[in-house]
Amino acid sequence: MEALKILLIYLAAVNLLALLCFGIDKSRARRNRFRISEGSLLSLAVFGGCIGALLGMFVFHHKTAKPKFFVGVPVILVLQILVVVMILVLRPFDLSFM
Repeated sequence: MEALKILLIYLAAVNLLALLCFGIDKSRARRNRFRISEGSLLSLAVFGGCIGALLGMFVFHHKTAKPKFFVGVPVILVLQILVVVMILVLRPFDLSFM
């Protein structure tokens, strides 16, 4: 159960970070300041922050016109969900530590 708790804390943190980064980047874009790279924003989604990235895209209306984001982030989320479902259904390894 401890591993699951750590995983949930990690996911909450990375999603909050993704949301904040989209907001910060939008603010910097408006003021023509140094920006957070698209690669960094997408990396946050890849490492578990898809929900925060999607929220950031729509709350701040940021990167919603770029296919890399409006297609890429939902695709990443679907792939992550499929991996979790496969792990839970197929159980390719012992999950007793969770």
